Amino acid sequence: MPAPPLSRRAALALPALLALPRDARAAWPDRPIRLVAPFPAGSGTDILARLLAEPLSERFGQPVVVENRPGGNGVVGSGVVATAAADGNTLLMFGTSAAAINPHLLRRLPYDPIRDFAPIGSIAEQPYILVVPPDAPGRDLKSWLAAARARPQGLTLAYGNAGSQIMAAMLARDAGLRLTLVPYRGTAEAITDVSVGRVDCTFADFGIGMAQQHAARVRALAQTAATPSPLAPAIPPLASEVPGFDAGVWFSLVAPAATPREILERAATVLDEVLAAPRFQERLANLGLTPLRMGPAALGAHLQRQLALWGERVRLAGIEPQ
Repeated sequence: MPAPPLSRRAALALPALLALPRDARAAWPDRPIRLVAPFPAGSGTDILARLLAEPLSERFGQPVVVENRPGGNGVVGSGVVATAAADGNTLLMFGTSAAAINPHLLRRLPYDPIRDFAPIGSIAEQPYILVVPPDAPGRDLKSWLAAARARPQGLTLAYGNAGSQIMAAMLARDAGLRLTLVPYRGTAEAITDVSVGRVDCTFADFGIGMAQQHAARVRALAQTAATPSPLAPAIPPLASEVPGFDAGVWFSLVAPAATPREILERAATVLDEVLAAPRFQERLANLGLTPLRMGPAALGAHLQRQLALWGERVRLAGIEPQ
């Protein structure tokens, strides 16, 4: 079987990479590494990137500097890395939105999620949490759904990113709810308005949702993964009342497509060492994240599956690409 053609970016980068002496590649990294977080400071992606940067710096012997390049639900930062020099000195925090959702929502992207990146490894995953105001009707998920279906005007649902927008459409369809979707700039703003009753519900990032639940500002009704997170086993999955509902977010580390194999292998080994450390796992748990350990080949297959999965979800949700 003939080898698949190189992407345009990989082909353009190849002569420069071949010119690198082999011992120069083996010495990588020999200068600071830029870790691009394609979302704003304070976002879940940014917090995880900064958590990861410290142990990576220790093991690489070079600073790993987080650079926020927000915009377009991860589009801007991902585009920056797709066109960066493939020398191992620019890496990307690549997650659900940029890798699997954007290609189905936007007709024009400055990157291809498969062709333009080389997988290094997955990092962590988490479900979303469906939260409602503390005084919302219904003692639990089942009774809340019953009250929502009986409400003539339906419910308002705040969404702060593309993932929560798609899950809102899934919930409306699969649970038989009338939902009016209200866009917000992010999860923090959305959950604030839910806490004071301006909006009826939202899908919150796990860490933020659980923190607000513990502070009694909202009530966590359900989580979106089919199997409850071990970090919140008492909160039932939506699938317990809405069969088949299963969605969550994940984070991974990738490099520009033509990055030399030796560099990718070294980075993958170091990343796996970080994820295996009990102290790092404890810090992930404090953020509501569970480790997701996949090497380059497994991550590559995962990216393909997720791209197809979210494409089907977008189609079933009736969301037209812009």
